[in-house]
Amino acid sequence: MLISPSMLSADFSRLADELNRVEKGGADWLHIDVMDGHFVPNISFGMPVIRCIRPVCGLFFDVHIMISQPQKYIADLKKCGADLVTFHLEAEGDPAETIRMIHAEGMKAGISVKPGTPAEQLKPYLDAVELVLVMTVEPGFGGQSFMEDMMPKLRWLRENCRPGTVLQVDGGINRKTIATAAAAGADCFVAGSAVFGKEDYAAEIDALRQLAAAAAR
Repeated sequence: MLISPSMLSADFSRLADELNRVEKGGADWLHIDVMDGHFVPNISFGMPVIRCIRPVCGLFFDVHIMISQPQKYIADLKKCGADLVTFHLEAEGDPAETIRMIHAEGMKAGISVKPGTPAEQLKPYLDAVELVLVMTVEPGFGGQSFMEDMMPKLRWLRENCRPGTVLQVDGGINRKTIATAAAAGADCFVAGSAVFGKEDYAAEIDALRQLAAAAAR
């Protein structure tokens, strides 16, 4: 079970310390949301921030790009230190070509769908990606409530993804919801306010991992 704290919920006035705390606290990955204000109605941060934090954070950089034209930014994401890039099926461009470009840069590729997009639309690409991300909130803002009606998507994907594919869930993940997502097949959990802002990051990460592991048995 992988825990990927979302940097969107970190305190940016002391970002290096925040990242150090989640890394020492046992996080597996760092989830980095890049938003363009067009594909989703919010703007987060881009390449300069990723480039600055790469030297001070040893975690695997799990970069989720919520942008309209993902192919424009793939080479730059590699230069900034991304390890995995997840783009949206609903974005512009041929998804197969976007996956090819991510792999050509030596990164792992992920694909995601918004809550209103059926999981079945991902089927042509499932054998080509290392990760599939199911959004359990509308993408663009943190702190939203978990959408339990997305669980059939997770179950369908777990049955149809090739073995070894990481099935990630993002949105409203906390101690109350993580077991539901794990039982439906998720094995990577993006947690924002469920980790950042808490008193003991290590305790929160450990609790989330244990709850997920117990539900997946």
